[in-house]
Amino acid sequence: MNAHNTASCIHEPLLEMPFEGSVHAAGLISALRDFIHGDLAGLAREHGVDHENSPSRQLLQQVWKLSHARGFYGMTLPTAMGGAGLSVLDQVLVKQAIYATGSPFAPHVLGELSGPPRIGALVRKATPLQMEQFIDPVARAEKAICFALTEASAGSDAAALETRATPEGDSYVLHGRKRFISGSPFADFAVLLASTAPQGSPQREISAFFVDLKAPGAQVISGYKTMAGQSSTGDIVLDGCRVHATQLIGEPGQGLSLALGRITVNRLLHCPAMLGLAHVALCDARDYALGRQQFGRSIAQFQAIQHMLADMATEWMAARALMIQTARTIDAGIDARAQASMSKLFCSETAFRIADRAVQIHGGEGIVQGRRVEFLFRMLRMYRVLTGTSEIQRNTIARQLLETANA
Repeated sequence: MNAHNTASCIHEPLLEMPFEGSVHAAGLISALRDFIHGDLAGLAREHGVDHENSPSRQLLQQVWKLSHARGFYGMTLPTAMGGAGLSVLDQVLVKQAIYATGSPFAPHVLGELSGPPRIGALVRKATPLQMEQFIDPVARAEKAICFALTEASAGSDAAALETRATPEGDSYVLHGRKRFISGSPFADFAVLLASTAPQGSPQREISAFFVDLKAPGAQVISGYKTMAGQSSTGDIVLDGCRVHATQLIGEPGQGLSLALGRITVNRLLHCPAMLGLAHVALCDARDYALGRQQFGRSIAQFQAIQHMLADMATEWMAARALMIQTARTIDAGIDARAQASMSKLFCSETAFRIADRAVQIHGGEGIVQGRRVEFLFRMLRMYRVLTGTSEIQRNTIARQLLETANA
């Protein structure tokens, strides 16, 4: 954080409550906090990294390797690859704690944008050659990988993508452009989805490939930033990029099922990031209210401010409870598509309301760029769009309710 951010943020529960996860997860959270407030805080200060100033690829590589050396980076991988064997409940609690530190390196501690969480679900489909060339280097924090599905005309309608992979001898030739691909500016590889249906065919055959982004015909263009001021998103342009048939993941036509196979868990796993950031906004608002003097007393003594803080805390607790219940439902082996969409919908909308009130409590200071709360307002606004808009979540919830009624 820069000099404008003087407010502190507690990293314990807002109110006393039992820890819902395992003893192992509690230990990981304690060790992660020490790592983030120690090594990573030092790196941020040394290199001038904050939420407005993104780290270089070289610095991210250092963060990944440090996290890997501490045993954090690959904790979401299967246990056979050194993963921690965490339940979904433990994962959301760990991730929430990471984001609640307020660290600008929070998305990189576990490699969410470009590391093991991107490949864990592919291990069962990957061939030994793919494991050696693509998955193992990412797991060792030597290489970075992104997931490339979205296109200008294929967002919510994932199957409408226009990128094509045309068979040619023992290879496929890729043409197309991927848009808004998180982690692509510093990725070495991509798990990329393309149509392998014959040209002009009415069928939608979507296949997945490992693509080396340094190969001829592949280019990452990252000259734009999101509204949060970050530059971790880019486009992947494919102009005759040739990939060997051995880089096809699974069978032709399985790409969309690979992409959507963990959508329930993936939607839920965005919730702890939102709630971690909202926790920071709430703590900053509370601390600012306690320190800001007006009319001879702190503004925390004004009932209007107290009511805002009370609403923020109540809604945060409610959103967290929904997230935890959904995690337990998934861990119980129950189809939780509707609950995961409910969690993503409610957590994203709630987190943004918390950030909005936090700005209001800060008053003029809250709208100054460089204030952490102003960044959080922009960041949490994005989550209402990212990983499936609120409207898409409502569609999923309604469809599940109606299908259940008609069953």
